[in-house]
Amino acid sequence: MYAGLSRPRGPGDTAGMRQPHSRPHPERRRLLQLLAIGPAALALGWRARAASAAGVAAPLLAPRALSMVSTHTGEQLAIRYYENGQYLPAALQRLNHLLRDHRTGAVTSMDPALFDRLYVLAQCAQCDAHYEIISGYRSPATNEMLRETGGGGVALHSLHMEGRAIDVRLGRTSCSRLRDLALAQQAGGVGYYAKSDFVHLDTGRVRAWTG
Repeated sequence: MYAGLSRPRGPGDTAGMRQPHSRPHPERRRLLQLLAIGPAALALGWRARAASAAGVAAPLLAPRALSMVSTHTGEQLAIRYYENGQYLPAALQRLNHLLRDHRTGAVTSMDPALFDRLYVLAQCAQCDAHYEIISGYRSPATNEMLRETGGGGVALHSLHMEGRAIDVRLGRTSCSRLRDLALAQQAGGVGYYAKSDFVHLDTGRVRAWTG
């Protein structure tokens, strides 16, 4: 269904300067605001009612799918992870496996809000949600090894270790444009690594940097 090029690069996430960004389409902006509320609100039911009042219940409840290829293992996955207003546990498990620490094989439960960031970014870029994965989950041992050998681009308390960060490229969308779209989300951290050609995304506090 999709094809991806394997171009392994070194991961990292550090702090730096905020970059200018573009504004999303008004309809997508409302969807971004609702997605930012988080899965807990959906479980309580009021998020769907708020979406209906805003006139965007259909896109909020619509199925969401992602396609990924690991640049390290070559594994590919195209899967629907959300439908009928809820995340699909079996699909999340398969995404967690693909995003495992490829050095140790360790797996964690990735933050579903991270998948929503990826899905919405592809919608804003008007392209298939097909991502090359440079780094997903990172075990503490791997994080420490990369801190010692990676030239200072790896944070001590990296959100990769919590399953709340991912380093990606999006199909034929340039990483500079992906960065701008991610900054417009105002939904977490955005790191732009022009030399290595990838964008770091996370579900932490809103901030931006270059590496």
